[in-house]
Amino acid sequence: MKAWVLHNIGSISYEYANEPQIGENEVLIAVKAAGICGSDIPRIYRDGAHQMPLIPGHEFSGEVAKVGSKANKGWLHKRVGIYPLIPCKACPPCQKGGYEMCRRYSYLGSRRDGGFAQYAAVPADNLIELPDCVTYEQAAMLEPMSVAAHAIHRFPIEKTASVTVCGLGTIGMLLVMLLRESGIENIFAIGNKDYQRRTLLEIGIGADNYCDSSDEDTAKWLMQRTDGQGTDIFFECVGKNETISQAVNLTAAGGKICLVGNPYTDMQLDKQTYWKILRNQLTVAGTWNSAFFVKEGSGSKEDTDWNYVLRLLGQRRIAPEKLISHRFGLEHLDKGFGIMKNKSENFLKIMAVL
Repeated sequence: MKAWVLHNIGSISYEYANEPQIGENEVLIAVKAAGICGSDIPRIYRDGAHQMPLIPGHEFSGEVAKVGSKANKGWLHKRVGIYPLIPCKACPPCQKGGYEMCRRYSYLGSRRDGGFAQYAAVPADNLIELPDCVTYEQAAMLEPMSVAAHAIHRFPIEKTASVTVCGLGTIGMLLVMLLRESGIENIFAIGNKDYQRRTLLEIGIGADNYCDSSDEDTAKWLMQRTDGQGTDIFFECVGKNETISQAVNLTAAGGKICLVGNPYTDMQLDKQTYWKILRNQLTVAGTWNSAFFVKEGSGSKEDTDWNYVLRLLGQRRIAPEKLISHRFGLEHLDKGFGIMKNKSENFLKIMAVL
């Protein structure tokens, strides 16, 4: 098969690779669509992967081409989405059903070969069947959609609440989409690019509810729109020290902050910002990944983040494909890597379509 193989930091090439040999509880996926995640770029060009050579790519979908000897034969030829995190199911968080917090997890595309290839080996337990009305491109966005849903599910949000989303990459945009779909109307979005503003207008956010932080005093802008109180809920999707401090200072007394963005740098809070957390009795929550599995006997799988967003897709209540800015054949995916690395063009989601 052909695949993008990361040999070392900054050394990735499109080449022939052996078709994956599947284990007894695995299936072979014929990949149909694969999205580039923001985390793939530092993995390829700066930090490397946990082991190399490696085929990156954890946002992908496809058709089951082969089934392992102990896997359910009913999966053969099914159209599926793929949950990339492979939990150990034995550590303390897994024992409590918090599989996304597994201490000894593996991961498709970073700890073992992923989806930037014609074929990928995937545990059968990590598959979710697609309704006919859900496209492969939409299914390749199930992972970031579920990450956004997991953030929203960290605490209850009343429909009358004021909610800020700071950082309008794919996850931030999907957060806005999901918040709107759930009936939240008072949404403020903070970005720094004109194409983000245009995209927000397309998905129903009014121009007055978008702040261009490269051109506006963000604190003044938000305080003017919240009667000087700050916002009830603040989703920080950037991962920088200044935006985390901003979240603390722009959240109303008794409000909630959800930290979503992967960190760019070490984080430090100055004394006055720390005091704001104490005196305003703020709730600060972290989130990472999404819920796919449920602990045996604990409830319905329908309650997981993945089933929640798949249900929205199946009912045509959300359209994540609006965020796909570039589509490439697998052999040209390096163009997408370059766009994201060099920021040479405006982009949201860059997708390989096979």
